[in-house]
Amino acid sequence: MIIIDGRESALHINNFANLEELLVSASADSGLTNRIVTDVLINNESFSELYPHQAEDIASNELQSVEIRSVPYDEMAVNIIGELHKVTDLMGNGSRCVAALFRQADDDEALEMLQDLLEVTRDFMGMIGVLRNNFAVSADAEFMTRVEQVSSLLTEMTDVLENEDWILLADLLEYEFVPACDSWKQIIQTLRETIHACKTD
Repeated sequence: MIIIDGRESALHINNFANLEELLVSASADSGLTNRIVTDVLINNESFSELYPHQAEDIASNELQSVEIRSVPYDEMAVNIIGELHKVTDLMGNGSRCVAALFRQADDDEALEMLQDLLEVTRDFMGMIGVLRNNFAVSADAEFMTRVEQVSSLLTEMTDVLENEDWILLADLLEYEFVPACDSWKQIIQTLRETIHACKTD
């Protein structure tokens, strides 16, 4: 049995070779248009891939039931945009902390935290880009300026990292990266208003 958002689907498990085929077919179902899958339950247990295409390794004869839960894209976007202010604060606080560690010559811990900070920043930039592409109609000069600013800073920090100039890296983080993080708050607010307007239309 296949259940999609509380309703039994016309799809049948035995028509598919594996879970991945089933999920791809179900995602193409018109009922999931403009929706994001939030949960997949197989045999009444939550499933999430531990490695890419793990679902392909689960044969259909291992499945008694598959349940797919989703939410509208705009509802998910509202939830995500509500968290992005916290992410900019996290990035700013993380930058200050890494800078302090470099100045204390605690290089190993600083470098470990810096990797986490860079990963959060990449995820943040990716999410902002996706939301803007889906909800903003016109090109925004301020948005592009902020993207270029962060990209330029990341490139400069990478060069400084290779040269192991930890004090300069600390300065870049505290005096340039932190203000850059703060500058995203107005863009996030504008995106939030746009998304809420789309949701109420």
